[in-house]
Amino acid sequence: MRTAVLTLFLVAAAFGVVAFVVLQPSFSFQAGGGQGAGDTAKRRAPSVVLMLFAGDIMLSRKIGGIMKEKGDYRFHFLKIASTTLRADISFANLESPLSSRGTKSGSAYSFRAEPMAVEGLTFAGFDVLSVANNHLFDYGEKALRDTLSILSENDIAAIGAGETFQDAHAPRVMKVGRTRIAFLAYSNLSVPFLGRASSSPAIASFDDEILRGDIARAREIADTVVVSLHWGEEYETKHNAGQTRVARLLVDAGANIVIGHHPHVVQEIERYNGGLIAYSLGNFIFDQNFSEETGKGLVLLVTLSEGRVADVTAQEVMFTRDYQPYFMEAKKAETAE
Repeated sequence: MRTAVLTLFLVAAAFGVVAFVVLQPSFSFQAGGGQGAGDTAKRRAPSVVLMLFAGDIMLSRKIGGIMKEKGDYRFHFLKIASTTLRADISFANLESPLSSRGTKSGSAYSFRAEPMAVEGLTFAGFDVLSVANNHLFDYGEKALRDTLSILSENDIAAIGAGETFQDAHAPRVMKVGRTRIAFLAYSNLSVPFLGRASSSPAIASFDDEILRGDIARAREIADTVVVSLHWGEEYETKHNAGQTRVARLLVDAGANIVIGHHPHVVQEIERYNGGLIAYSLGNFIFDQNFSEETGKGLVLLVTLSEGRVADVTAQEVMFTRDYQPYFMEAKKAETAE
């Protein structure tokens, strides 16, 4: 996993003081064994950045059982680590809290992964994870706080949740060369009270005004703005009109890249007003091989030049019987204009 230097800044905002974090990754990676271990990122021009965007990662349930059986928390990352490590920044949605504490919320679909499961995420070099989703609170406040703490201790930026409303809405900025990339994440599918201004802890929810304000503040401190949204309808391969409206609002407000999660299937990719929109990347590591659509996902390799999207390559991900993802042949992403 790439090392990182954290610097904390404070900026004034309409609702008070907002914290944002600048993470400056180096270009060296360390990993202990497995495919791609020891790979180093190619040195690119200071203004060129390679970003990797993956779908939903869930390290509980059958996935957790297999990791225990294999005695290796890196198991589900072994076939893809050589690619994720090559990017300057690798990003995904973490669908399961990391904790051994808390009380199950009652849902049959409550997830909680062992704290040691973070080993797979660090082995594969993930730098930024959205935790703004409907499963972060599956085991309550203790598990939520444990997740944020574990990711922080392992130099992984968690976006879309925090101890306060301000923390949850704060952009995390990663610097690669001379390019600063701000990350924001939101979900309107989590427990409603966690999205209130007085919530502690909090998960970032959104309305139009909040989105515009957060993006405006992010643009002041970054060259590129990436927004992750947990949205849409599960198992629908076509995005809906509501997703279109919000995604285009984000781009019009200043977002360069919009990445969607939650449907567990791949949805369309669109270029709009200079921005890149991926409505859903589907599953990346998940025990959902019950259909052709849920048994695969999409990874985007996005090249930034001078802070703007210069190239997009899509790689389809398939899963083994043990839910281990592996890449199919890469191809240029087909995007609707």
